[in-house]
Amino acid sequence: MNQFMYLFCYLISFFMFLGIQNTTVYGGNPEEKNQKKEGKMSFTLKSNTFQDGDKIPSKYTCDGDDISPNLYWDDVPEGTQSFALICDDPDAPVGVWDHWIIYDIPDTIKSLDENVDRQSSVLGEPLKDVLQGVNSWNRIGYGGPCPPGGSPHRYFFKIYALDTFIKKQKLNKKELIKEMEGHIVGEAQLMGKYQR
Repeated sequence: MNQFMYLFCYLISFFMFLGIQNTTVYGGNPEEKNQKKEGKMSFTLKSNTFQDGDKIPSKYTCDGDDISPNLYWDDVPEGTQSFALICDDPDAPVGVWDHWIIYDIPDTIKSLDENVDRQSSVLGEPLKDVLQGVNSWNRIGYGGPCPPGGSPHRYFFKIYALDTFIKKQKLNKKELIKEMEGHIVGEAQLMGKYQR
């Protein structure tokens, strides 16, 4: 009887092991499976001026020159035709505050130098025909961190790889997000903090 129970338990354990192996080989990581199903792959967004989670230098805020920071990205997903970038502050007292909307960046461009023109909705060389949208100040281009005094605010630079171009000028964030629906093939983000 004891031998029968031992054999029974062994067989149960063996089949459970086979089930786990089958899930690993054929089922895969559920998150990875969903990511592949949605077609959205992550890539990398960085800056030479601050690391992810670090303080944004005041040069790039309303306390300094208020110019856009350098950004660059790599490991771009296949099928990318253009990039769109949104910078916003979810910690603003009035709700999420949009600091920069820039899009129709062709896939041949993998970086933005600091101090992108803040006056033009359609940029010239070296960003020819790249479009800038309207931020929460109702202005075109970049507006740097300018939080009220108190705890640090987080500023998320989010870049999206798209399988198309938007080709519509002066969009706000909500309008841009609507246009991007169904066209995002990858995304990356970089977060910096600023406190006054």
